[in-house]
Amino acid sequence: MRVLVVEDDRKIGSFVVAALQQAGFAVDYAEDGVSGLELALAAPYDLAVIDIMLPRLDGLSLIETMRRRKILTPVIILSAKRTVDDRVKGLQAGGDDYLTKPFALTELLARVHALIRRATGATEPTRLIVSELVLDLLVREVTRDGQKLDLQPRELSLLEYLMRNARRPVSKTMIMEHIWDYSFDPQTNVVDVLVCRLRNKVDRGFPVKMIHTIRGVGYVLKGP
Repeated sequence: MRVLVVEDDRKIGSFVVAALQQAGFAVDYAEDGVSGLELALAAPYDLAVIDIMLPRLDGLSLIETMRRRKILTPVIILSAKRTVDDRVKGLQAGGDDYLTKPFALTELLARVHALIRRATGATEPTRLIVSELVLDLLVREVTRDGQKLDLQPRELSLLEYLMRNARRPVSKTMIMEHIWDYSFDPQTNVVDVLVCRLRNKVDRGFPVKMIHTIRGVGYVLKGP
């Protein structure tokens, strides 16, 4: 899933981006309202985190412009303003949730997941299970047949994406767009390298392989 973060405070922005990436999201980051609007208009996002006090274009104007352009991306507003009137203005501008600074990253992540669940109408599982492969989304741990697998953050994000699309082929372009924060470059082999690393950890030592290459299409994860 892709998240847009628009925050002019680089320290806060870097913490938010890192937390979202660690949780498995692909993140695009902008430091001002105009750049944030350009990103919002250029690509679909599953959620946006937008500060109110932004240079060039303030956060409320950014959200209002998004809504006028029929961009329905759920928005969490970040603000140092704590009054009821400020929260009302943010929600009336088109925001879906309002979080005051300072805030705990754990609370932000909880609100992100809750808002995505609300937007999709789905119940977010706490575990993903494909055959004997289990990913615990709360503690970010993976086991296969009860054996713990030690995965790096990017490998974990790829596995989560493959498990959410279990038995459905995904292309290199789809993986690039969901795991990395930039558009697909057909000349790069970073996807192949990452899949190879993940395959070595998920399949090595097990009689049945779960990650398969579909020539000319991409990859698929499926159980026995």
